[in-house]
Amino acid sequence: MLEVSNIDTFYGKAQALWDVSLRVDEEEIVALIGANGAGKTTLLNTISGLLRPASGSVEFLGKKIDGLAPHSIVELGISHVPEGRKLFTDMTVRENLEMGAYPYHAWKQKEETLEHVYQIFPALKEREKQLSRTLSGGEQQMLAMGRGLMSRPKLCMFDEPSYGLAPILVVEAFRAIKSLREQGITILLIEQNVRRTLEIADRAYVLENGRVVLEGACDKLLQSDYVRKAYLGI
Repeated sequence: MLEVSNIDTFYGKAQALWDVSLRVDEEEIVALIGANGAGKTTLLNTISGLLRPASGSVEFLGKKIDGLAPHSIVELGISHVPEGRKLFTDMTVRENLEMGAYPYHAWKQKEETLEHVYQIFPALKEREKQLSRTLSGGEQQMLAMGRGLMSRPKLCMFDEPSYGLAPILVVEAFRAIKSLREQGITILLIEQNVRRTLEIADRAYVLENGRVVLEGACDKLLQSDYVRKAYLGI
């Protein structure tokens, strides 16, 4: 579904990604793990068109997308739920969700999609008329995830969905991600909770200093001495 090939990405003159390649197959959960500053968010921003690679390519469903504008990439079926939620704080829950449905095909089906999002996150239905800034941290994360689903994506990219959440809400966030895959949505996931991530994902890539240093099936990575020492504290 997604093929990233040998990309280099810069911030000005500072190189952030070095010859990075990865693939995501249909209905997989693929994880990106690595320390802060490793390049994980830069990689998602490059895929979603917020940054353009200096070299290499990004293909989605066989179409080259690395030269497209972000809104065009969303219309093709990629949704990006950013780190830090990035909600419209003076808009209601429902208005935030509707903002996620701006692609034409999604807007036509927004009422149906809204009901689907409310089934996944019932608390949003109860609070649909509240301003998003009045929600708890966990509810705000639900709203960010729900807004990402409103474009009816084929591939959803999540950047740190459990960041800052209480442990019980971390469980809920991972439950929601698993349920999305069961509904046919492919997932590319950045998450600091490495153990839980490797338990739900199919494959993972380890990024360090802007380079992929390890990749493979998650059950194998859980047994890797390197991963156990560097990321699981074992």
